[in-house]
Amino acid sequence: MSPELLARYADARMPRYTSYPTAPNFSVAVGEADYRSWLASLTPGPASLYVHIPFCRAMCWYCGCHTTVASREAPVARYLDSLTKEIGLVSRYVRGLRTISHLHFGGGTPTMMSPDQMRSIMGELRTRFSFESDAEVAIEIDPRTLSEEMAQALGERGFNRASLGVQSFDIHVQRAINRVQSFEQIQEAIRLLRANGMKRINFDLIYGLPKQSLQSCLDTVEQAVTLRPDRLAVFGYAHVPAFKPHQRKIHEAALPNSDARFTHSRAIADALVRAGYVEIGLDHFALPDDPLSQAAAKGRLHRNFQGYTTDEAEVLIGLGASSIGRMPEGYVQNETRIPIYQRTVAEGRLPIARGYRFEGEDRLRGAVIERLMCDNRVDVAEVCRGFDTDPKWLLQSARLEPLIADGLVERDGAEIAVKPHARPLVRSIAAAFDAHLAPSADRYSRAV
Repeated sequence: MSPELLARYADARMPRYTSYPTAPNFSVAVGEADYRSWLASLTPGPASLYVHIPFCRAMCWYCGCHTTVASREAPVARYLDSLTKEIGLVSRYVRGLRTISHLHFGGGTPTMMSPDQMRSIMGELRTRFSFESDAEVAIEIDPRTLSEEMAQALGERGFNRASLGVQSFDIHVQRAINRVQSFEQIQEAIRLLRANGMKRINFDLIYGLPKQSLQSCLDTVEQAVTLRPDRLAVFGYAHVPAFKPHQRKIHEAALPNSDARFTHSRAIADALVRAGYVEIGLDHFALPDDPLSQAAAKGRLHRNFQGYTTDEAEVLIGLGASSIGRMPEGYVQNETRIPIYQRTVAEGRLPIARGYRFEGEDRLRGAVIERLMCDNRVDVAEVCRGFDTDPKWLLQSARLEPLIADGLVERDGAEIAVKPHARPLVRSIAAAFDAHLAPSADRYSRAV
């Protein structure tokens, strides 16, 4: 790709499109009463659960999540008590029978809780909701703190997928982001998980980190693939210190520039493909027998707040502070401030802070964007048929023509395809169909 095109597109700030409309468009116009009504109107069918645990033992300076450092057990215990109450509140309003097809514990560090606390929360979820026999039950894990007792508790409670935050094996990079962990720690965590029945293991890797070089990226991939994770998510570091003050500890001068970020991202992708992984969407890789690869091959890949997924459920119920849920009518997000979240739940109210009600073309545009993000191509006419609308007006987007002129996409009638060399820029291409996009230097991360 030419330096001119790279400078124009790769440096642009774009949404990750894990939802549409994206979270900056949420507002207080949607609140608790709306969510109660939406929950009560659900009809039988599959649903997913997301449970947020917003605590860590130490802050990783690259982190963009809603989390806080907890050095004592009491704040975590109080939070889990509130979470248990929220689970009860939500289940009370769900009148339509819903079976859970996917459950994901995110953070923060979900395994900060004790093994008994994990057993208790999972017991509450399985009591309040009916799980499908083959449900995916996943959790994010900090391998530095995983104990044998916690691995046993996860096995007992039916967890079958774990995501480990590896990021980089380069010790210089690890020190620069305040996350020092050895290859042996990762290896031991995997051994414990596998020994307790964990069927699938995911790794998270990050490029664009301080002091990162092309060689350190390749060395990390080389070490990672020897452990043979089933999936890898390879994210570009989003430096947004205006929103995440702890990122100010990372010196911008130590960050790779746009050319280096692009080179690193493609080198990692090429190395993983050579190692036998299938490249999926923008930033995921999976072994050929993994359900993610199989879904991608069949055109049944989806995208939500956890990234690329096999989850086909229209309903996602978010639990815990800052968690986001999706209903047929729109999105809801819980209060991010833990004290307010806890006080609201204690008062017997659902802790909704804001949300978004679908209107007009939102669902249609969201479907087009999802197919582009998942398949790197979309038949706009086919999507429009599902919404009983003519595709012509959507294909006349003024933002589509420059992408065609710059050789990033090709159009054949109503079919839009991302050219192979432009795959890393798919977020910028998807943005051509985003009616809500407002340019912002701080709100979004770089496209690459």
